[in-house]
Amino acid sequence: MNQKDDTVIISLRNITKIYGQGSDGYEALKGLSLDIKKGEFVAIMGPSGSGKSTTMHILGALDTPTSGQYFLKGKDISSYNSDELAYIRNREIGFVFQSFNLLPRTTVLKNVERPMMYAGIPPEERQKRAMEALKLVNIESKSNNISNHISGGQIQRVAIARALVMSPAIILADEPTGNLDSKTATEIMTFFQELNKKGHTIVLITHEDDMATFAKRVVRLKDGKIISDKKN
Repeated sequence: MNQKDDTVIISLRNITKIYGQGSDGYEALKGLSLDIKKGEFVAIMGPSGSGKSTTMHILGALDTPTSGQYFLKGKDISSYNSDELAYIRNREIGFVFQSFNLLPRTTVLKNVERPMMYAGIPPEERQKRAMEALKLVNIESKSNNISNHISGGQIQRVAIARALVMSPAIILADEPTGNLDSKTATEIMTFFQELNKKGHTIVLITHEDDMATFAKRVVRLKDGKIISDKKN
């Protein structure tokens, strides 16, 4: 294995997350430790209440742990403030959600440009990079379509293009096929495999076993702890 493959891009160290105070407190994560290397495709699975949503929120810099450390590309971001976390979310993490989260009455192109607008990238560069990302997901022909006038599978491809435009360290896909029929879901998951082959690090949050089979490694959670971590 070459050096690049051994680079740990995500390192969770003894992460706990408690919601609420005192006797009303609920411990969603109980000392979770996990390493993800550059270029891995990892599925994080578990039933409702297992801690997978909390893990996703911490991995995505949408929330901070109660204790423990989160190293992203070697930097401890566990105690970052909200502005620092927003910067990380914009630059280092590409999100793909079940609900797509596109602006409905806006063109496909403008939706993909959105993360670059927050990053202050000039309009010409934004358009160029957005078109490149749309080409990568084979949907550049729809660039001028309004985003709620295309199919669910096409919308999810647009969401993937938007996740890619900032060249993030990781793509975090939270139940990305939840709103799609099984044929389209398989297409989207096959596409994630293709992205992974090109070197993208992908973390998939799912409760569906058939979707997890597309990943190279499956981490299962139960009651806030990892109960298994296996290669597919």
